[in-house]
Amino acid sequence: MPSRREFLGTLATAWAAGSAAAVGARVDPIARTGPARMRLSLAAYSFRSLLADRRRRAASGSARMTLADFIDRCGSYGLDGTELTSYYVPDPVPPGYLQDLRRRAFMHGLSVSGTAIGNTFTHPPGPARDREIAETKAWIERAAEMGAPVIRIFAGNLQEGTTESEARRLCVQAIEECCEHAGRYGIVLALENHGGIVTTADQMLAVVKAVQSKWFAVNWDSGNFRSADPYAELKALAPYAVNAQIKTTVGSPSGPVPADLPRVIGILRDAGYQGFVVLEYEEDEDPLTAVPRHLDGLRKVISR
Repeated sequence: MPSRREFLGTLATAWAAGSAAAVGARVDPIARTGPARMRLSLAAYSFRSLLADRRRRAASGSARMTLADFIDRCGSYGLDGTELTSYYVPDPVPPGYLQDLRRRAFMHGLSVSGTAIGNTFTHPPGPARDREIAETKAWIERAAEMGAPVIRIFAGNLQEGTTESEARRLCVQAIEECCEHAGRYGIVLALENHGGIVTTADQMLAVVKAVQSKWFAVNWDSGNFRSADPYAELKALAPYAVNAQIKTTVGSPSGPVPADLPRVIGILRDAGYQGFVVLEYEEDEDPLTAVPRHLDGLRKVISR
């Protein structure tokens, strides 16, 4: 019987051999025509303290807000979009629930700008990996039902017993398999710079440039790099972005510092970005008071 490392080596060879038959060409910087255009959305994660999170099995009676309430609030803020984070969708999903959310957003004149899942694609072959891929495929179908054109996905942390290059190959293979499914529903999977094996821009681009699918791109998170120059890393990643999460802080080696929002948006504008900018509020102030203020500030910056 082959050793685990020999099995991973065989997997890598099979992955490389099959890449030519993948679902699309290697991901290149996105070619766009016309000037940069940005529309404003809000992530439901911004109100995580008020929403029941299915991952924690929070009691429904403890929640002060539902996703329907969140959509109503996005409408009251005069937004263009609403990001319906999957964590706040009940499990199992009640019949008609996603369609009702889609209708509610439409009645407010809102686009469902996207959704998000908390997957890990670095597991070696086995039940854990199978579950992550199956859940991602299930959410591709749910995204189509709710009218979300993009799902922001994660790569994952390095698993015990694997090297970074092995983890990257496993991640790329899982992304390509899920992208093949996503293409059937017209959904784009957008990898977020979210730590783990994509902690830096170089690590992120190593994955991005290896994936072969037209249904794959980048979810550009302005607050997740932790280097001495996060703006340089954001600039390197911006040409591949189809969705942009905007935080009120940026990372640094010593911790979060206030974001220079004109500089953040300027990086997107210089890259010719066309799409949603999604406020994802993560600070300690009550989101009911902080979010409207930050949305006003972000609206002013993107309208310049």
